[in-house]
Amino acid sequence: MDGVALLEHEVRELVRRRGIDPLRDHASLHELVSAVVADYDERSLRGHVTPLPDPTSATKAVLDAVAGLGPLQQYLDDDEVEEIWINSPAQVFVARRGEPELTTTILTEGQVRELVEQMLRLSGRRLDLSSPFVDAALPGGERLHVVIPDITRDAWAVNIRKHVVRATHLEDLVSLGSLTGAAAQFLSASVAAGLNILVSGPTQAGKTTMLNALAGSIPPRERVVTCEEVFEVKIPHRDVVGLQCRQPSLEGTGEVTLRRLVKEALRMRPSRIIIGEVREAESLDMLIALNAGVPGMCTVHANSAREALTKVCTLPLLAGENVSAAFVVPTVASAVDIVVHLDVDARGRRRTREIVAVPGRVENGVVEATDVFSQRDGVLRRAGGFPPHADRYARAGIDLAELLREAV
Repeated sequence: MDGVALLEHEVRELVRRRGIDPLRDHASLHELVSAVVADYDERSLRGHVTPLPDPTSATKAVLDAVAGLGPLQQYLDDDEVEEIWINSPAQVFVARRGEPELTTTILTEGQVRELVEQMLRLSGRRLDLSSPFVDAALPGGERLHVVIPDITRDAWAVNIRKHVVRATHLEDLVSLGSLTGAAAQFLSASVAAGLNILVSGPTQAGKTTMLNALAGSIPPRERVVTCEEVFEVKIPHRDVVGLQCRQPSLEGTGEVTLRRLVKEALRMRPSRIIIGEVREAESLDMLIALNAGVPGMCTVHANSAREALTKVCTLPLLAGENVSAAFVVPTVASAVDIVVHLDVDARGRRRTREIVAVPGRVENGVVEATDVFSQRDGVLRRAGGFPPHADRYARAGIDLAELLREAV
């Protein structure tokens, strides 16, 4: 057993004896590890154990193993790494600045299981043959997704998605180069005016980051209720309540779906509702909520802003046979005001590709849309369209015509 392994063994034994929670009591754990490393150094001077080449790196390795994610912790600590995924114990990948790469980290099947169990310990979520998928949030805000055999072929598939960009306001996205100043001013004004905004884009395009940034423009006196499958949205607001879904118990009871959360949110006196993402029938409840006079925002996977509108017109049909397109399409046209579409370029950079307004009209079963900002020559520029509800901008003290005139 090498020095680091011996230190880890001793620390784990002392943690067990003293009843320290390494995931919550960081101060006590740091103090304990420092004391164990100092004692080890004294023993090495007497020749009882092999000396540590680098006590500082050994201390970090023990802390990572006991309170972190061991071999994966280095990637969590790396600000350039956006996502970590494990296809098999010998295949650990990361996405660095948008580019995937195979790392030199090699794990064992036991290590993968132990790491997953450790990550799930604080989430209250479970993973077994009856529930072979799990979606959970880690203490640091990362999102964990795991699938086990026999859904996968033979190895556990693990994804850890980090939120590298901490944008709390639209100005942060301007600084990062993913949004222009004129578009940021328009979106900020639209949020303040209470328009309903749909954020669309492919996976890893920064939809949740945009949602966080948009929420930074919500007036401070409003009450915000968020509904998510797993907590991801973090809003810099004084009056906010976050709700997340719950998996069913071993007996198959106690499940709380996103549809239920949206319904309950309306009973909580919200001034604004934010839905992390709509994928299925909960889109119907979202439309009903938005039509109840409560402004809201949500995200959806799509390839363009207009395809996002088409998708939102289709998803509610999953709610039941009694839900028809004749009801859904005009409801979408009246409920959704603006669609912000994001994309990832060839170099892995996140960009806002278009901002589309929905004037509220339907033509031949298709929701009409007009470009407010569109990308030309690689730059997001003012287009000719105008958003609906100019009266709401006026009530918020915003001169919409002047705002868009300056954006040209």
